[in-house]
Amino acid sequence: MTLSELLPSLGCEAADHLEPGVWPRSTRLGEDGELLFAGARVSHLAARFGTPSYLIDEQQVRETAREYRRALPDVEVAYASKALCTRAVLRWVAEEGLSLDTCSAGEIAVARSVDFPAERMLLHGNAKTPEDLKAALGYGVRRIVVDSLDEIEQLGALTHGAQQVMIRVTPGVAAGAHAAISTGTEGQKFGFSLLAGVPDNVDAAATAVLAQPGLRLAGLHCHIGSQVTRVDRYEAAARRMAEVLVRIRDTHGVTLRELDLGGGHAVRYVGGEPAFDLGGYSRRLRVALAYECAVHGFPMPRLTIEPGRAIVGPAGITVYRVCAVKRGSRTFVAVDGGMSDNARPALYGARYTTRLVGRRSKAARTPMTIVGRHCESGDVLADGIALPGDLHAGDLLAVPCTGAYHHSLASNYNQVGRPPLIGVKDGVATLLVRRETEEDLSRRDLG
Repeated sequence: MTLSELLPSLGCEAADHLEPGVWPRSTRLGEDGELLFAGARVSHLAARFGTPSYLIDEQQVRETAREYRRALPDVEVAYASKALCTRAVLRWVAEEGLSLDTCSAGEIAVARSVDFPAERMLLHGNAKTPEDLKAALGYGVRRIVVDSLDEIEQLGALTHGAQQVMIRVTPGVAAGAHAAISTGTEGQKFGFSLLAGVPDNVDAAATAVLAQPGLRLAGLHCHIGSQVTRVDRYEAAARRMAEVLVRIRDTHGVTLRELDLGGGHAVRYVGGEPAFDLGGYSRRLRVALAYECAVHGFPMPRLTIEPGRAIVGPAGITVYRVCAVKRGSRTFVAVDGGMSDNARPALYGARYTTRLVGRRSKAARTPMTIVGRHCESGDVLADGIALPGDLHAGDLLAVPCTGAYHHSLASNYNQVGRPPLIGVKDGVATLLVRRETEEDLSRRDLG
């Protein structure tokens, strides 16, 4: 029996234990039941900024970016901005030497507002609008990842020069993740197929790009999915993509010099989940690619990867205030947020943990279900969480690993304003994105 399993049976409370690898590195427990986050007291941050609030540890984001660069010194590390795209975060990753992966005109606009170097940027997506393409061309984004024959034609018509493009390939590698976030196999919307009998396959894409005088085929791109824990899946993708590079050389007479293997590196949301082996990934990926290139007499391409969740996810927590506790056949704890600030449980069945913060309790812990405020039965943030039996309205709860795809996926369901994002470093809190107000919500309603 693990410590986390043993505590409830002993009637102990959670303040004695923070699951390592799940909570941000800077989190500490005070003797008074307080949670310290990047040197700041979480209850004080809740009082100052209100709840719900997203908190993110700037130093951990920077340190993780450095860890990637140290582990992969000869690889371009491009932060996947869809995970969390704000001016402050893009400044942090730019200052740490990372490149940037974008997928819309809006994300490019945020990058442009902080003068992110365009030569370190790329744009991808399966359905780029003309506005997306014009934004990339207008800012001088170095690489555009093309995803359809229609897009190649449209981009060629818009380009006046030599725009570098990469072809997104569906490598046929299963990531083992939830179907909604698995992107590397046949039968889904991303990339060009490797199957010879498919009209829109990688050979047709290469032919179409090479026929456009304003486009220069620079390399290939793939992405096998998200929350991938197995390094061998990336090895398989690298080997398959090396074969495609050779295939294009032999068929079209072009030696491509760049290869982007995407991101999707897993993070831990609850205890017991496997951690991503960055060191093993670095070693095994390069060995697999070097071997395949040597076998086929192909020069090693410049490698790019796109971690997003792995950079910011573990650096964030969300703080809620309990609105009500309903005890019956199940104990429901309703908080002042929900699926509008964390859509992942409803979308993917994602699991989270949570804990009481701001006070110490000696009450025995009992299983509780944390639910949101929205008019949906599926608005459940966490289930079966052992919390003190004296939990009551007004208490604060903190949820770890919420730095990625929480702010980005937030909505205004039930006309609820989106929470603020607060950066914390060395005990100093800075409001990065303010809370959305009712005036903000009504400003677009012109009826």
